[in-house]
Amino acid sequence: MTDAPIIVRNLYKSFGATEVLRGIDLEVARGEVVCLIGPSGSGKSTLLQCINGLEPFDHGEILVCSKHMGWGPEISGMRTRVPERDMTHLRRRIGMVFQQFNLFPHMTVLGNIIAAPIHVLRRDREAAITDAKRLLDKVGLIHKIHAYPEQLSGGQQQRVAIARALAMGPDAMLFDEATSALDPELVGEVLATMRALAEEGMTMVVVTHEMGFARDVADRVVFMDHGVVVEQGPARQVLTAPGEVRTREFINRGLSVSQH
Repeated sequence: MTDAPIIVRNLYKSFGATEVLRGIDLEVARGEVVCLIGPSGSGKSTLLQCINGLEPFDHGEILVCSKHMGWGPEISGMRTRVPERDMTHLRRRIGMVFQQFNLFPHMTVLGNIIAAPIHVLRRDREAAITDAKRLLDKVGLIHKIHAYPEQLSGGQQQRVAIARALAMGPDAMLFDEATSALDPELVGEVLATMRALAEEGMTMVVVTHEMGFARDVADRVVFMDHGVVVEQGPARQVLTAPGEVRTREFINRGLSVSQH
């Protein structure tokens, strides 16, 4: 058994009559950064939600740190369901950062970060505070420790959301278009935080439209369209010399838009 933190095999997911994922295979090695790119509606966000246990899937297999995860009707050929207590434990192994920041507005930055470690992981409060300060320093926001979300810019709120996810000590991080809700001038500070995590060896799966980030930071780029993986490979290869016509069309269209 491979020790890859994330393994997805033959994954299918539908919403009603609409097939969103159609036989996805994906393996993410420890310390690897994988960027998922593709048009809206291609299934990228749904794939992340299945990996993190937020969406049930119809068929296939997901392993997180060698443990089965998900509510698919068949896992490894056995009709079984993962007990909810095990799902909760597995979700802690995979941190997730969404488009929206989802911070508790009535809590300070510190309160947002320590809430889950204290109430879910049952960590000592002082230890949780010490760790929160370390993480806030990492994301460049230690000076905002007592601020409330409404007092922060969008980029600052997203960096707090990243620190909050890291406070659970995840084995891997999922980013679902973490910069898409930000004003353009705030995107860079969030990408810099994500870049630093990658340099530290954090296993990451990133849904993004930031092609420059994907080219410079990702070990591998996966291009999805209509619920399937069309092409994948080393980041610079896929982004500069894609082998599939559909990949080339998508990248060229994105470059055209960025130049106007």
